[in-house]
Amino acid sequence: MHAFPFYEYLWLGFAAFLAGIVNAVAGGGGFLAFPSLLHVGVPPVEANATNTVALWPGQFTSIFAYYQDVKTNLRLVLPVMVAALIGGVAGAWTLLHTSQSSFMRLVPWLFLLGATMFSISGPVSRWIRRRNASNTEEKQIPVLPLALCLTLVCFYIGYFGAGAGFITMTVLSLFGVARLVEVNALKVITTTVANGVAVITFILDRAVVWHYCIVMMVACAIGGYLGARYARGMSDRVLRPAIILFGFAVAAYFFWKQA
Repeated sequence: MHAFPFYEYLWLGFAAFLAGIVNAVAGGGGFLAFPSLLHVGVPPVEANATNTVALWPGQFTSIFAYYQDVKTNLRLVLPVMVAALIGGVAGAWTLLHTSQSSFMRLVPWLFLLGATMFSISGPVSRWIRRRNASNTEEKQIPVLPLALCLTLVCFYIGYFGAGAGFITMTVLSLFGVARLVEVNALKVITTTVANGVAVITFILDRAVVWHYCIVMMVACAIGGYLGARYARGMSDRVLRPAIILFGFAVAAYFFWKQA
């Protein structure tokens, strides 16, 4: 019992519970879960792998909610999944072959990137909706360039992933996927597959700290369910700025720690 104090499970369970809630309402749960694993002494690479595995099941179930919208763009599903597969595996493999010290030096920059992407997601999403609403023409989506861009995004998802959902949505919108529900449906497929193959890669490499991961999985699932169930009662305008502020604060903390 001395090796794994009870408070660590309590701390990680609480962090994962909150991560599940914020993922269901606004996104950005990784900003909470990853630093919590570092706090209890998990090495950076294993912390990122464990965080990815713990939060993934909640993403997988989201695919079924978008089943009807996925059917609208069936010709894009296979290229998107191939891009996610290649990019996710490559990103996860690169992470596992990055030294702990090198990855730790990248952590503040990755948090800064994730928080920045998350902070501009609101204004850019509104711009995309206005752009798509004013464009009534049926636009042919260039499949190969879209797949290549998504492969790069999915590399980032497999490697770290904070803020990647927004980046994915932006790429899909800029390439001509018009309706927001269709963008969300393809985004969920992209991020779920990329994270899914990263999860398999991390498990096969034995990079997951399972005694923490299982607790976080259960807590995240409960938080995600409650977040989805009571989302209407939560203010996105309050929660999103709080998550953004926390993301920048975590980045600043790691920059200060490395100074």
